[in-house]
Amino acid sequence: MDPIYLDHAATTPIDPEVLQIMVETYQNVVGNPSSIHSFGRQARKIVDDSRHTIAKYIGARSREIVFTSGGTEGDNIAILGTAFANSHRGKHIITSKVEHHGVLKTCAYLESQGFDIDYLDVDRTGRISIDELKAKLRDDTILVTIMFGNNEVGTIQPIREIAHLLANHQAYFHTDVVQAFGTADMDVKDTPIDLLSMAGHKIGGPKGIGFIFVRDGLSLQAYTHGGDQERKRRAGTENVPAIAGLARAVEKVGEHLHERIQESLRSRQIILETLDGQNVTYQVNGNPEHFLPQVLNLYFPGTRVETLLTRLDLEGVAVSSGSACTAGSVEPSHVLTAMFGKNAPETGSSIRVSFGEGMKEDRLREAGKIIAESVRALTSAGKAGESL
Repeated sequence: MDPIYLDHAATTPIDPEVLQIMVETYQNVVGNPSSIHSFGRQARKIVDDSRHTIAKYIGARSREIVFTSGGTEGDNIAILGTAFANSHRGKHIITSKVEHHGVLKTCAYLESQGFDIDYLDVDRTGRISIDELKAKLRDDTILVTIMFGNNEVGTIQPIREIAHLLANHQAYFHTDVVQAFGTADMDVKDTPIDLLSMAGHKIGGPKGIGFIFVRDGLSLQAYTHGGDQERKRRAGTENVPAIAGLARAVEKVGEHLHERIQESLRSRQIILETLDGQNVTYQVNGNPEHFLPQVLNLYFPGTRVETLLTRLDLEGVAVSSGSACTAGSVEPSHVLTAMFGKNAPETGSSIRVSFGEGMKEDRLREAGKIIAESVRALTSAGKAGESL
């Protein structure tokens, strides 16, 4: 059995070009970027060139890019750093109920430190209301943190509207773009975002590397202490090979963004067409107009997600029930709970199918058939059990 990997929203296979650049950097670059000798200068040049490449892609200045270990650290730096540096102006923060745990748990920590957090509701498609955001906005609001695209259902939030709403307010705007980066166009000059966090392993880059964009002039308190790396915003020796790999991954996104989007849309359509042809009952969770093309969340009435995932794994199809950070948990998805309500059937009977580059049509159709067969088997077994 040749397994079919449909969990790219959790992590993507590393791109061969990215891996080659990392190997070459490990082999040929031995210096510490903070050293002043030639070995250090060689490493520093790679870091600086990589920073420039990444900044150019999102319309930023090189000095506005801070390298991190990934999305969770980026969220923490952005939220904690902004909150503590600006607490003299207020302690009110607004987020949503469907954020990644890297945001939600950081906000929960800030609540324990005396900050006031408002959690916006979402509709049944996973989208916040701009009107509710306006109503929650206060004079002492210092930060709004809303993700670009949801990692479980793929819903894209009204980022441009939020950014322009806050343009004349003291509150900074942070967005987690970990899932959206690579299949959504983003430009911090066109959309006045103040802070943006991403992770390399979602776009064919290495694990353990990412960056945050911190707009010039924003007050940000460092929360790691040591050296003066990253303009004193994140202490620690830079991971030069991973940074080089990240830059190449971002560069490839810029070169092939349209193709990546179209390939994901094609993969999505093949799965849906196959399910339709197999005559199984399902519902697509998420927004029908504003969605990330690579994330497809499906509700299958009459199934239990743990049983379905186990069966699919045994059949050689790797999918997920949502965020990789809660893998193995039997707790209902907080995203689906926010969308449909506590104890709604969708919260216990939905899976996430997610796509990446190089997906072949025959493999996608095979996966769709296996999903349909597994759903039929489980729903038939459930009906048989009810009749006993």
